This record gives sequence, C-alpha cells and structure tokens, in this order.
Amino acid sequence: MSFDLSVFSNKNIILAVTGGIAAYKSAILVRRLKDYGFNVRVVMTKGAQAFITPLTFQALSGNSVHTELLDPEAEAGMGHIELARWADLILVAPASCDTIAKFAAGLADDLLSTLYLATKAPVWVAPAMNQQMWAAKATQRNLNTLVEDGVHVIMPEAGSQACGDVGLGRMPEPEDLADQVKNYFHQAQRAIAEKFGLLAGKRVVITAGPTREAIDPVRYISNHSTGKMGFAIAAACYSAGAKVTLLAGPVSLDTPNGVRRINVSSAIKMLDESMHQLEEGCDIFIATAAVADYRVAEVSEHKIKKAGDELNVSLVKNPDIVATIAQQEKRPFMVGFAAETRNVEEYAAGKLVAKKLDMIACNDVSRADIGFASDQNAMTVFFAEQYQMQKRDLEKASKQEIAQQLVEAIHDALHHEIETV
Repeated sequence: MSFDLSVFSNKNIILAVTGGIAAYKSAILVRRLKDYGFNVRVVMTKGAQAFITPLTFQALSGNSVHTELLDPEAEAGMGHIELARWADLILVAPASCDTIAKFAAGLADDLLSTLYLATKAPVWVAPAMNQQMWAAKATQRNLNTLVEDGVHVIMPEAGSQACGDVGLGRMPEPEDLADQVKNYFHQAQRAIAEKFGLLAGKRVVITAGPTREAIDPVRYISNHSTGKMGFAIAAACYSAGAKVTLLAGPVSLDTPNGVRRINVSSAIKMLDESMHQLEEGCDIFIATAAVADYRVAEVSEHKIKKAGDELNVSLVKNPDIVATIAQQEKRPFMVGFAAETRNVEEYAAGKLVAKKLDMIACNDVSRADIGFASDQNAMTVFFAEQYQMQKRDLEKASKQEIAQQLVEAIHDALHHEIETV
C-alpha cells in the first residue's frame, strides 16, 4: 500500500533519546522518520550521550542536537520553549526508567523533563529497560500516571536483553516505531479530510488500467495503459475525504493508502463489478480505464497452435462501461476520460454529449512526454452544458498534481450544480 509522503513535509518530530543501550536504535529511527519526510530534531539526555554521540544524530537529522536546558544560542536562552512550540509530536525512544519517573513526578531538572511540561504536543514514550525494572511496581505506577495524563505508551517487546536477561523491556524496532508515527499523522489527516475535504462523505468508484481480452489460455488483446492516472486520482479523492473503491485492471502498482482495491481483468468483469458498486452506493463514478473496445467472439479452450501464415480471429464489440452506468436511473456524477491521438478536444466533446457524461477529461496519448507510461500528464476538461462552466486546461504537471486539479474540478461542478438547482 502506497502513501503520499509529501503530507509529512510540514510535520515536526522531536525525538528524545535517553540513557540505555537501545539508543543505537534511535539513530536508525531518525533515518526512517526522515525517509518518510518528517522534520526531525533530536534531544539527548546526559545518559544518552554516554551511549551515542550528538554528532551522529546531527548528521542523520540535518539539525543541531539539543542537550542543554539553558541554551545561550536560543531566543532569550529559552531553547525548551522554542522546541515545545515547534513540535507536532514528541517521541521519547528509548524512554528510560528514570525519565518516566521524572515525567510522572512533574520534575523539570533537565531539558527533556522541562520540555515535557512546556509542550502542548502529543507525547509518546517507548520504554526500554531491564525486564525486572520494567516489572517493578514503581515503574508500573509511573506508567499508569503517564497514561492518565494523556501520554501514549508504546509497549516494549520481549526477548534477550543486553544484560543477559530475557523478558519484556526491549524497545520496538525503529521501522515499527516510524510506521506508528506515520500512521498517526495519516489518521489525523484523514479525520480532517472526512470532515472538511472537497469530497468529504462522497462514495467514489474509479476504473483504472487496461483490460485483457483472452484469445486462448495464454494470449490476450490489451493496450499500453499503466493505470498511473487512475491510481493518482484514487489517492487524490481519498485525500479529499472520499470513500474510494478502485476497480483495477492488470497493472503493477501499489494500492493507494486507504483505497479499497478490486482487481478485474476483462471489460465484461469490469462492467459487472461497476454495476455491483453502483448497487452498493456511488456518488461519483470516474472512468479512467482504457477498456478494450472489442473482445474475441469465441475464446479457445486450449492454446492455439501455429498453422499457416495467417490466423483469423473474430471480434465482437465490448459494452461501453461509462455509457452504461450513465444510463442508469440512479446515476452518479459521471466523469469520463478520452485518450486520443488526434482531434483530441473534438472527439472528447462528442463523447461528453453522446455518453451523457457530466464531465470529461481528455489528453493526447500520442505525445511521448504525457503518454501512457509517463509520470506526467496534461489535460483539457469539458463540462456538460447544464453546469454552465467553461472548459479547463490543465497544463503539463505530474499525474498527482493533475489528479488534485481534477478533484477540484469535480468539486466545483458539484457545488455549481447545487447552487443552480
């Protein structure tokens, strides 16, 4: 499942490292958080510096490491206040028994404990310690206090420890911790999108990719569609707050985060699944799939053997999926796509009317820079006459950017329809 990592570029993480052998894992954790696009600053206690140097974290984070409560280089010497205001999340990993006790008691005798009291940001702790220290009543009492105060405690793992003991107390792996942070911000973003997004509350069905029409068990008719545009639109609709179902032809792409994916192969199967989704409920139907216009009249049960210089295959016309959905009594808002090699706008405008669509986006796939396999696209969008909206030219950009502009166009058309009813 793929994620749009650009959403993390404005998220600030303070990674606080305390004394313990697990501090070596924190270096890897910085790298993983940076890989996801987070801005990371590191705070270290004196105990942490006994296990790993600040220079290591400075090199990995790209930022100076904070170790002192009173920083003469900070504004008014109040480095902890600046950090407290900067952070969107404070992750203490590893969190030592001593640090947990300080947090629970409300002490403020070093940078980290003072930062804890001064911030409004969520605080997460990932305890790492000897198994007996973890099991001690005082430690469990302190952890309960933190939970009551709203701190998120990440449970340690069981296993062999540096001291030779075996039991609970190991800090989770850096990759797991980074994933938890990533998912937390995705869920927060999703909650906002579902309430305020351009397509909040809408159920969207999208077809994407090519179809394959079998000739025999090993051969088929298909086209060059990669599905990239449809998958980008699915991700953009989800980010805009919609519940998205993606009907995907045979493509090699990761499913966008949060999107429900249903794989189909032939045009007939894609139509059947489209009709099923319509019955389940659909507000917007976006047909980006490059559906084969024809299929083989009679599919051979066995592989066709070479015999002579010619092979004649009879073809029959496939159903028009987007036109069929548009003709239904309870039709959703219909968005079609026209991939043409000439007279692009003329053909697209004709399809808009002939198929009774609300909106159509067209592009010239004969251009190598925006064709099927390209990561970029450029489109012209036409709207049905009742919307009284002018066509929009979407200049060449990444398919993700084009997808976001298409979502805006859909929102504007829906909003304009409401205003004019």
